[in-house]
Amino acid sequence: MKRVIVGLSGGVDSSVAAYLLKEQGYEVIGLFMKNWHDDSVTISDECPWLEDSNDAMLVAEKLGIPFQTVDLSAQYKERIVDYMFNEYEKGRTPNPDVLCNREIKFDVFMDIAMDLGADYVATGHYCRKGTIEKDGKTIHQLLAGVDRNKDQSYFLCQLSQTQLSKALFPIGELTKPEVREIAKAQDLITAEKKDSQGLCFIGKVRLPDFLQQQLKPKEGVIVEVADSFDIYNETVPEFNSKEIELEYLSRKPEYSITDGKVVGKHQGAHYFTKGQRKGLAVGGTIEPLFVIDTDVKENVIYTGQGKNHPGLYRNTLFVTNEELHWIREDLALSEGETLSVMARIRYRQALEKATLHKVESGLYVEFENKQSAITEGQFVAWYLEDELVGSGVIS
Repeated sequence: MKRVIVGLSGGVDSSVAAYLLKEQGYEVIGLFMKNWHDDSVTISDECPWLEDSNDAMLVAEKLGIPFQTVDLSAQYKERIVDYMFNEYEKGRTPNPDVLCNREIKFDVFMDIAMDLGADYVATGHYCRKGTIEKDGKTIHQLLAGVDRNKDQSYFLCQLSQTQLSKALFPIGELTKPEVREIAKAQDLITAEKKDSQGLCFIGKVRLPDFLQQQLKPKEGVIVEVADSFDIYNETVPEFNSKEIELEYLSRKPEYSITDGKVVGKHQGAHYFTKGQRKGLAVGGTIEPLFVIDTDVKENVIYTGQGKNHPGLYRNTLFVTNEELHWIREDLALSEGETLSVMARIRYRQALEKATLHKVESGLYVEFENKQSAITEGQFVAWYLEDELVGSGVIS
């Protein structure tokens, strides 16, 4: 009998995952991960992890499976929280949820599970796993969840073949309403529980408050750049090679204070991210202001009016070799090769047509349509049909 350790989070998805595995005849053990938390920045008085671990325990009891809590705070702080501060300080916008899966759930947690004699680790992610044979080798595929509304394959875009080989995603074939139905039918306490929001680890948290612990506030100016700014209307030069063209298309405009007018003040450029609309507190514009760029060195935020401002759009981005990851190593491109894919640059985005271009220093992703708020530090993931084959950090 194969043994599976399920990461029970106290939510409905992982509860149903555990129930399904038990039905399928696995020996199931529930484990709740206590991750780093800091009470000084949570928004409400409730202590989310206590309530969640309690719910997880009640679900395990109901299903008649063994349960324990593991405290991963130390690894969490080191691998996720410190990474976040680092990225924000560099003026990049991190994605802790993607990292959390790569570094915690399918690494630290997986090691604990293997020490407990597990054959597999299972989570309540909305995605599926496929397995194919190629040249006598077994290759694991990461496939989108059947519920297109909830597909979470993007969050797993950094997993490796080794990690996937030991992973199970029991609810990937189901839709969210179906998952809730099963939980109700089994009388699980989590059946009606709302989906958790916020960072994958701190519960409900105010990001600026969280960041302020390490990144001190410093006042700077907010500059508004007009959509008629000449850099947006320059004629595209002729290029003698595709690579030079891609380099040109992927660069972001360099702004200076004189490129616009000062319209307000902020408490630190590193608290803001591209495409952000809230928190600027500048009134009196015809359309709302959006952040089009942040300069953490000079501590300036550049903004533009309206979500169609040209400063928000470009169609090409770059990933360095160090930050390029292929789940399907067998499909990795060699220098000079291209590949037509569907790609997304954020979790909730619909897939968009794009072409990958491998060059010596990394990989260009050229979208057919311009993308809004391509943000450094976030992950771009690319798919062939419903299979996620690779990803990288936008540089």
